[in-house]
Amino acid sequence: MKILLVFDFDNTIIDDNSDTWIIQCAPEKKLPIELQNSYKKGFWTEFMGRVFKYLGDRGVREDEMKRAVTSMPFTLGMVELLNFIRRNKDKFDCIIISDSNSVFIDWVLEATSFHDVFDKVFTNPAAFDSNGHLTVENYHAHSCNRCPKNLCKNVVLVEFVDKQLQQGIDYTRIVYIGDGGNDVCPVTFLKKNDVAMPRKGYTLQKTLSRMSQNLEPMESSVLVWSSGVEIISHLQFLINE
Repeated sequence: MKILLVFDFDNTIIDDNSDTWIIQCAPEKKLPIELQNSYKKGFWTEFMGRVFKYLGDRGVREDEMKRAVTSMPFTLGMVELLNFIRRNKDKFDCIIISDSNSVFIDWVLEATSFHDVFDKVFTNPAAFDSNGHLTVENYHAHSCNRCPKNLCKNVVLVEFVDKQLQQGIDYTRIVYIGDGGNDVCPVTFLKKNDVAMPRKGYTLQKTLSRMSQNLEPMESSVLVWSSGVEIISHLQFLINE
């Protein structure tokens, strides 16, 4: 009987947003105003597709992007947390659900040798085309009206847990570690035994705090964190229960 740990990537595992971080590769480290203004709410992946095309057209190559992405700092205490999980893999399964893309996440996990900590990564699929341009696609289509059209993290989480159940793997609880607005949907579907762990000062924490003030029901417990070391303390408590 394992605990399932669910991680967001940007501003959770790494201490920045990989999609905005990559803009440092652009000429003068900024995007033209018309490209900046082309973003429409809920269509971030399409916007990033245009950003990657612009970078490719300006001669930014794969190795340059890789150098930038792998220079992103980890969030405080996150390296310690991932090492703790690795030492206790008999007690935890661990997945990432992220609105970043598969290339960026692979680069970071590979550069830091943390691939083995994660059983599965769910994110927007990306690849370099024959012109050397990075292309990105929507992870899936869904009908949830709370989430951006390319990814509902709750749909992904529920499908994963159901699939595991069919294989005879039933989790004692889910611990969800995230920070952003698109983490609100999966967190509100967590059950009584589960734990929502929003990062202090970020959108998820502010939203959950507002919901509790409005007395909107939430079954799971909520524990706020600033450092991965605080998460270790709570996981130690859970496995020693």
